[in-house]
Amino acid sequence: MRGMKFSFLCKKKPQPTGKRIAIVGAGPAGLTAAGYLVCRGHDVDIYDKMPEPGGLMLFVIPEFRIPVERVRLGAKELEEEFEVTYYPRTKVMEGERLDEGDEFYERVIRLRELKENYDAVLIATGIWNVRRIGIPGDDLEGIISPLELLFWIKGNKLGYVPDEKVPELKGRKVGIIGAGLTAVDVAFECNRLGADVEIFYRRTIREAPAGAYEINLLRRRGVKWFELVTPKSVIGENGRVKAIELLRTRLGEPDETGRRRPIPIPGSEFQVPADYLVFAIGMVSTPPVNGSYLTVDRRGRLVVDSRHMTSVEGIFAAGDVANGPTKVGRAIKDGLYTAVAIDKWLRGEL
Repeated sequence: MRGMKFSFLCKKKPQPTGKRIAIVGAGPAGLTAAGYLVCRGHDVDIYDKMPEPGGLMLFVIPEFRIPVERVRLGAKELEEEFEVTYYPRTKVMEGERLDEGDEFYERVIRLRELKENYDAVLIATGIWNVRRIGIPGDDLEGIISPLELLFWIKGNKLGYVPDEKVPELKGRKVGIIGAGLTAVDVAFECNRLGADVEIFYRRTIREAPAGAYEINLLRRRGVKWFELVTPKSVIGENGRVKAIELLRTRLGEPDETGRRRPIPIPGSEFQVPADYLVFAIGMVSTPPVNGSYLTVDRRGRLVVDSRHMTSVEGIFAAGDVANGPTKVGRAIKDGLYTAVAIDKWLRGEL
């Protein structure tokens, strides 16, 4: 199997420029940027909190979408052929914040320290938190973050997560709220592990972010699809999930996304039994700051200018940490464009 080709511009490292770049995050944006920058002669060090490079591609996205070995071979080529140095199990953070996947890091480095020790810093930390829905009962046992569940399942296959961490899903009823690719991936994995899976979405299949094709693939596998419903509360018993209470919706005028706004229908409540609930309603950017060192917008994304530079000169950002949740292809593209900007800036051309 051929690996992902991150260093596609050159076959070997050119004459060194003497410039050193720190990349924070070894996901698609960070690895792509590293591939471009080493081909321009710069030295690259990559810091990541996980035990090996690959980010969500390796630890969360199901194998059928991105084979593990392709990611590993691509990351290995950067290390062996282009002298990229990886610092795994290392969380870079300015301030304090708990994110998913934090159980793997063994040391913390301050972002300011990297700024002092390198000629440029690229932040590509992606999305390691999920949006909370904020309805009654959303803290009951049996409610699982989509990121966490996918991480447990994939991490277990990779040998990093013990068997007891993965919930026993065979024969259990799993309800998933949301219809993006994350919801689809959770549904696929739960179905593969023998769960009785139901997806609940507030619009119709035509508006589903994952697309009707993905949803219909799941339906052919036996996953049940409920549309025009929105969660009202989680029903519990002895502190654990027992059912999800839903309201039926109708579609009104388009909202800011261009899709028709779902409007709850009063008095239309009904309940669906569930052993586990997964609220896959969106993931959140996780920049390595919790405070005022870098400017973030109201959605938690790092604010960058036309040079892909943050509010601190010399610190750049690429991928989901700057754009919010996107597909891997867009993160790769953004990582490449940001690397081009970094190279120009280091050469005094930007």
